[in-house]
This record gives sequence, structure tokens and C-alpha cells, in this order.
Amino acid sequence: MPEIAVTLNEAASRYEISSDGALAGFAEFRRRPGEILFTHTEVDPAFQGQGLAAKLAAAALADAVAIGDTIVPYCPYIANYLRTHDVPGASVRFPALPEETA
Repeated sequence: MPEIAVTLNEAASRYEISSDGALAGFAEFRRRPGEILFTHTEVDPAFQGQGLAAKLAAAALADAVAIGDTIVPYCPYIANYLRTHDVPGASVRFPALPEETA
């Protein structure tokens, strides 16, 4: 089993997941006062199929909960993860879709 680690790279505004020390993917975000907006999640094709995106999402969202931020999922992967997984203590504000604002 590879060693998996999720770390916060605040300077790059993203959470990163590594497999045996190699960068395997990331979840980008922007911060606003009291909110964290997840904008994009990506796993390198060489590491896909190992469940790394779910591990990355779980760790990033747990960190947001611990900080007390409201989670705003603009990233489709993070939005779907929140709809299909329980994230204890999460405060979530789903953004309006373009057709909902017309």
C-alpha cells in the first residue's frame, strides 16, 4: 500500500494529496471571511482509480469544518461528494447554478 498524505499548501491555495511522496492531486480553493470556496479538484491520471479524490475531499472538508468555515462547492467533484457523503459539522452553501439565477 502506498503512503497517502493530504497537506494544506496555503501559498498555492490548495490541498494536495501525495502517494509515496509524489504529488497525485489537489483541490483548489479561495477564502472569503468565514467561507472556503472549493473551485477545482484534480487527480493526475497516473493515480486515478485509487480513491484518492475521495480521500482528498474528505480531508479538505474536515479541515474546513475544524476551522469553522462555511463550505461553498463550485467544484463539481466537491459538490457531488457533499451530496453523497456525510461530513459531520459541515456548514454548506451550494452556489446557485447559472440557470437558477436567470
